Amino acid sequence: MNKELYNRSGCKDPTPYQAIKNAEKRYYPLVYICSPFSGDVENNIIKAQKYSRYALNKGNIPIAPHLLFPQFMSDESERRLAMHFNYVLLGKCKEVWVFGDHISAGMAEEIKIAEKRKMKIRYIKEVA
Repeated sequence: MNKELYNRSGCKDPTPYQAIKNAEKRYYPLVYICSPFSGDVENNIIKAQKYSRYALNKGNIPIAPHLLFPQFMSDESERRLAMHFNYVLLGKCKEVWVFGDHISAGMAEEIKIAEKRKMKIRYIKEVA
């Protein structure tokens, strides 16, 4: 007997069970978070975290490699390798979300690659 199919009264009630099962199977597309990192790094990290949360709240899995790779890679000596990794991850995403008014050199390269791959690119100016 599958207990989840029954309510507290012991009556068969498959609706909540099915709703939970459907929620578990929800599709969350990968979106690439494109935002500045260099310059005001501390503030840009906070913004990238906020942008990632925004994407999650919109039903997506945010991919923000500029929040991950600096944790264990050197921006000075391993930047080219990190950017290569970014491009690999970019290719796994359904869309690219570009945040803010300023497009850094790294962002411009990511956008160029996304355009070349004919990916959907969304430009988002402000996130509350």
